[in-house]
Amino acid sequence: MKRIGILTGGGDCPGLNGAVKWVVKTAEDPASAAIPYEVIGIRDGWKGLVKGDPDRVLPPFADFGEEGYFKRLVSAEVRPWDRSGGTRLGTSRTNPFNPKNDRSETVIRNIERLGLHAVIAIGGEDTLSVAAKLSEKGIPCVGIPKTIDRDLAGTDYSIGFETAVNVITEEVDRLRTTAGSHSRIFVVETMGRHAGHLALQGGMSAGAYVILIPEWDFDMNQVGQLIAKRRQSGVRYSIVVVAEGAKQAGGTVVQRQIGLDEFGHVTLGGVGEQVARGIAEITGLETRAVVLSHLQRGGTPCAYDRRMARNFGICAVNLVQNGQTGRMVSFLQGRYTSVPLQEVLGKLALVDVEREYDTRLYNGKRTILPL
Repeated sequence: MKRIGILTGGGDCPGLNGAVKWVVKTAEDPASAAIPYEVIGIRDGWKGLVKGDPDRVLPPFADFGEEGYFKRLVSAEVRPWDRSGGTRLGTSRTNPFNPKNDRSETVIRNIERLGLHAVIAIGGEDTLSVAAKLSEKGIPCVGIPKTIDRDLAGTDYSIGFETAVNVITEEVDRLRTTAGSHSRIFVVETMGRHAGHLALQGGMSAGAYVILIPEWDFDMNQVGQLIAKRRQSGVRYSIVVVAEGAKQAGGTVVQRQIGLDEFGHVTLGGVGEQVARGIAEITGLETRAVVLSHLQRGGTPCAYDRRMARNFGICAVNLVQNGQTGRMVSFLQGRYTSVPLQEVLGKLALVDVEREYDTRLYNGKRTILPL
């Protein structure tokens, strides 16, 4: 029987377990797959294929075994997985192609040792960049898009986004009651390194008065004036939502700590505090910053993410069955399709400022249909 390996990489989010479940169910089902596959779960993303000893005789696939990185997944086990958040397989930000420590040959040897016909990688740009490079080396790989930032090129949706928007909406709803009670301004910092989709959609859903995104550098004085004008109109409080990658005009992004991860990214964080200080200085109003951080990744997946995870998982197995590897499952213009992994790399799906963002009011457009 042929085998498919599956892993989750990068930051966790709701919907990952559902995608894994439907890969397993589709691969095992003779009615879905002309030739059923075994599915081998790989622990902790690409780390599992780096840490596994390629020279060691494989233990039985009944569990993760002595090595702790590989396990056969079956439908009976994964049946309830789609109801839970996070990733049952674990995850990491391991980069096998890190120029300072290239371990890609170990990954390839472990894939060969496991007898994998293909590898399905669920992740964002970093995880899928590894899949693309392995594809170039002759390893059949298929990608499933996952990122709450929704910044992956080649798809209109990535697993986890809608649940994260729901979390932002719910948390801002909670903040609104205390903001109104104390006549405060709250600045809510969301994730979003390069793209402002999460801040914009979450902010609009929650009714935020000001939304700041990476695609448009903001003027602190303009933000302060908007808040002051709102207070003068008699409104006791305001909510500001800011993406972690947003920055002041002429400034730089705010970093939480110095250093880079294995994929060369800085750790962002702190722009919420910066904006809160600026508002307080300009308006004299009591202003507090709240960082949602990993709350946006937590919890159970919403109904939409459960459906998308299901369909993406099925599509991924379909691609393997059809020999269409080196591709990422995609949802474009309302239909499921796939795009070459190479077309995803080095590109970002950003907010279309002209179409979606009001640069005067720092919020979503109020003209949607052409006049």
